[in-house]
Order: sequence, then structure tokens, then C-alpha cells
Amino acid sequence: MSELSNSAEVNFESYPPIFRRLPESQTQNLDTAVADAINNVDIPDSDPIPVIDLQCLNLDSLGEACRNWGLFRLVNHGIPPALLSQLQDHASKLFSLSFEFKQSLFSSPLSYFWGTPALTPSGAALLRGPQKSISWVEGFNVPLGSPLSQLEPEDPVLASFRLLLEEYGKHLARLATKIFEAMVMKLSLNLEEVKSNLSESTGYVRIYRYPLHSMANSTWGLDAHTDSSVLSILSQYEVGGLEVLKDSKWLQVKPLSNTLLVNLGDMMQAISNDEYKSVEHRVKLNKQKERISICYFVFPDEGSVIRSSKYKPFTYTDFRARVQEELKTLGFKVGLRNFKLTQAS
Repeated sequence: MSELSNSAEVNFESYPPIFRRLPESQTQNLDTAVADAINNVDIPDSDPIPVIDLQCLNLDSLGEACRNWGLFRLVNHGIPPALLSQLQDHASKLFSLSFEFKQSLFSSPLSYFWGTPALTPSGAALLRGPQKSISWVEGFNVPLGSPLSQLEPEDPVLASFRLLLEEYGKHLARLATKIFEAMVMKLSLNLEEVKSNLSESTGYVRIYRYPLHSMANSTWGLDAHTDSSVLSILSQYEVGGLEVLKDSKWLQVKPLSNTLLVNLGDMMQAISNDEYKSVEHRVKLNKQKERISICYFVFPDEGSVIRSSKYKPFTYTDFRARVQEELKTLGFKVGLRNFKLTQAS
């Protein structure tokens, strides 16, 4: 019988073993300094995140959002609400599978991961420096450049999920290309010269689940970081937890139905000569509810050289190799600072 047949109710046995309920004696000893850091967050009454309407794209508004925020809400994006809802439903069912079955479910280039968002190019979890604490997240990594027909599940729910991802991937590639070209136009860059700095073939989707946790105020889903991508496009559904750094303060980003969040990554910051920013963000857990989100990441073409007045010429392959070495040895990403040009004396 399929493992999916009894997946309607989420249970702790579906979590990786270390994510299951901690004894009361352990939860009482968690670091209160971490709790203080998480609780120091602004929760605005209204939504301050810039909104960009894809149907009537205003380049000035887009440029302002990219300069001042590094992210924006995308409306009228053309993705059917039913598709987003179906993806959420299927993701919930997949995460409800037993931990052991999820580990055996996918093989390269598709992969299941937990405890870290850092993966090797093959999709395997990257071991990080010894001082790095575990991230309370699990997920599925799905490269869209590889034919999803490689995933040939017998279960009809898995087969349906594959078809949904294929459809979703086409929408995301369309959105990323249109947004990137608009950014290039606003920056007055030559599109032909930078066109290879965003390649649809590099895109992948990650489906994340952040477990509910009784000590959510002292535990991270993902700690503070910037994305290495050109663009990241997020569907976060009804459970919040995403926070962004704005003017040295952490700001809670509320989920809004039928909108997408687009955030700029390190590659876009370099392409823009630092005019646009790669936004720092993090995810905290929720005491009552799990959080499921689906994020699309897209990168420069494999051999595409990023040329900038602020950085030494480099490829994303160079950047990724450097970052992965930093994560293994230091436990954190230095990133763009490695490639920054020094001021002439």
C-alpha cells in the first residue's frame, strides 16, 4: 500500500528524528539570548513591502524596490491560484510521509534534505563548520533543468506532483526572465551583454517544511543569510515566519494570498554594480503550525562571466565553489566580499 494513503494528518513521526518533541528538561535550557534576538522584530500594522504589478510594470517602482528593499511582492503574475493551492496540498502530503520513506523517495538529481539548506551541486546536504547549529527545516530539491520525467513514481499523488512542478516551472521561468529584463533596462545595461547572467536551465525549486516547535522563540528555521541566486521567487502560503532586514531592523513579512515574493540574490547585486541589494532574511518557527513554502532560484549560465565595476570578473561556478568551502570550514558564507575590488589608493 502507498505511504501516501494515510498522510492527511501530520504527525511527529514524519519529522527527522532530531525534530521530534524535546523533553521538557531540554527545552528549558535553550539559549535565551537567541530568543531575545528573535523577539526583537517589528510587526507593522500595514504591509510595507513594495508591490509590483506585472501586468502594468513600472520600471521606476521596480528600481526603487530593488534599491531600497531588495525584495517586492508580485501581483498579477499570471500563475493560476488553483495551481498554487494544488502545489501546497501535494507538498503537505509529501511531507506527511515517514522520514524513512522520504529519504528513499528521491535520487539524484532530485533530493530530500533536512537540518541544513546548504546543498552540493548534486543535491546532497553540505556538512558545515563545527560551530554551526542545525537548521530546523526539511525539504525537497528539484532541479528544473533536468527532465522531471526522471522521477517516475508509481504513486498517483507523486505523479501528479511532478506534473504540477513542470507547469509551475514554466511559469517561474517566464516571470524570472521578464523581471530580469526589466531590471536590466532600468539599470541601462546592455541586455545582449548580460543576457547569459540569467539562465532558465539553472532554475530549481525547493519545497520547505519548518516544523512546529514548542520553543519557537529560541529556535531558527533558517538563520540570517542572503541568497546566492540572481532572483528567488517565493510562495509562502498562510503561515508566516519570514523576516527581512530593513534599515538595520528585522521586519516580519506577512503571507498574502495569490501574491509571490521576489527577492534579489548576490548575483543580481553584483550585476547591478551594487545599485540593487541582495536582501538579508531569515525564518523563525511557529509554536502552533508548520510552515510550508516553495521557492524558485535561478542563476547565471554555467560559463557566464559577471563583469562589474565593483567586483573582479567571476562566474557563478567560481562563487559557488568559494561559498561551499566557506560553509565547510567557517560555517558561514562570506560571499561577494571575496570578489570585491579594493579602492585604488
